[in-house]
Amino acid sequence: MIRTTVISCVAMAPFLFAEFLPTQPFAKLMIVMLSFALVGDLVLLPALLLGSTGTFIRARNERSSGRFPIQSCWFLVLSSVGFFPLIAAEPKPNTPEGSPRSDLQVPLADAAEARDWLSMAKLLSQDQDVDQSQPDGMTALHWAVYHDNAEAVSKLLSRKANVNATTRYQVTPLTIACTQTQASSLPLLLEAGADIEFRSTGGETPLMIASRTGNVQSVKQLLTYKASHQATDRNDQTALMWAASAGNLEVVDMLIQAGVDLNQKTSFGLTAMMFAAREGRIEVVKRLIAAGVDVNAAIDSTKKGERVARDKTSALIFAVESGHFELAMELISAGADPNDQRNGFTCLHVMSWVRKPNSGDDASGDPPPRGSGKLSDLEFVRAVVAAGADVNARLKSGFGGRAILNPRGATPLLYAARTADVPLMKILVELGADPLIPNSEGTTPLMAAAGVGVRAVNEEAGTEPEVVEAIDYLVSLGADVNTIDENQETAMHGAAYRNFPQVVERLAYHGANSSSWNHKNKSGWTPTMIAEGQRPGSFKPSPETVEALRVAMRDKQ
Repeated sequence: MIRTTVISCVAMAPFLFAEFLPTQPFAKLMIVMLSFALVGDLVLLPALLLGSTGTFIRARNERSSGRFPIQSCWFLVLSSVGFFPLIAAEPKPNTPEGSPRSDLQVPLADAAEARDWLSMAKLLSQDQDVDQSQPDGMTALHWAVYHDNAEAVSKLLSRKANVNATTRYQVTPLTIACTQTQASSLPLLLEAGADIEFRSTGGETPLMIASRTGNVQSVKQLLTYKASHQATDRNDQTALMWAASAGNLEVVDMLIQAGVDLNQKTSFGLTAMMFAAREGRIEVVKRLIAAGVDVNAAIDSTKKGERVARDKTSALIFAVESGHFELAMELISAGADPNDQRNGFTCLHVMSWVRKPNSGDDASGDPPPRGSGKLSDLEFVRAVVAAGADVNARLKSGFGGRAILNPRGATPLLYAARTADVPLMKILVELGADPLIPNSEGTTPLMAAAGVGVRAVNEEAGTEPEVVEAIDYLVSLGADVNTIDENQETAMHGAAYRNFPQVVERLAYHGANSSSWNHKNKSGWTPTMIAEGQRPGSFKPSPETVEALRVAMRDKQ
């Protein structure tokens, strides 16, 4: 009992410090309830049962044999006592020390919220408490700033309204002003002593918020009042990063002139240039290049995750993965290496999943990027090859595994074949790609197109008709349908991985011989066994594919 209570209380403890404020009262409630229940079970309940009350309960239980025992109710009774301290305590907003408590009815703040300025002025003349706040901590000053009524703000400040009043959600009048594109009240707040280094829930300063909003005058005024342009939020993002990501060129200019560190990185290793490249802010990228930012700088981070950029990703790769091809060419023109594969892939390899992402529910199944600019994806392929990208570049790193295609040694064409992207394959061949170069384990583009390396049936790029077309095209270029790689995989194993019976038939049509493919691979599976469901991941048998394989074996005997 004690162990269970302690473990439960420890589990609730992190919620006491949660940034989502409503969880804090919940954590307090649960800890108090568990504590009272423990005290009741260990102290009060034994004392009651040892006395006359216990005699009474035992007698009642004997008379009500088989019914719900009275002792079982004591836990609920004693636990409910824990509610009382929290129910009795009136919630208070997170306001600075000395701020007034919130009442259910706050006429002054309500009038400001409703933009009833005449009523607000009348209430002020009646000596209403100017800092009285609503249940969430919003005061009349918050609402006057929110509605950008400089006259009302001036009146409230003249009555000594708390310029740094804070709501439950760590919002001050100044942070509200910084979210506005006009913000006529911002100078009044600064003159009244608003805290220019106040931190919102995520650690953002007013300057960061204004930089994201793009209000040049607000940024200028904050810098005039010596707001720190090097301050970082909880993710180590700076005002410059916020401005670059939002594409606020004038703010970027102003911050550069203020002397901001152009190469500062977040906890994930991103710079302002990378934010701008990822979001397609081409004018900001040009300005950062002109300011001397290294276009080949890359992420230096050990953090992992599906939606965390790979270590050593550069601004160029960010731009390509996000579909900003015109911006990518701008970076290459400024010196970015089109053959950079520090993060594991060149920009030509990346094009395979940019054009044809998977359809699963993980990060690889995200829809194609919206992109920007006038350059299409295939036009970019031509442009980047013309700029020096190696159309036959082989990847230098990577590992394979059970039904995993090893990236090491793979070319852009092999990756295009893997997604059965025939238009991309044709352009690469036109530009000089060799369609027969395998990866480091001997897996050919044709084998990749057939399905070697496919683990998630019907979730990986390439429909059955597209795969058939890709195989026809590669065979026309001299690809061998009977190749066996180092893992003892064949194109027919790939067709079984995909569960595509038409691909089995097509490979047989092109001469796939059962004496070459009807054997166990390195994992111990024949194509038929794979089609029957013996494969990594979930059990996914395909009777149609099994039958197609049996027909192919019978016809070739």
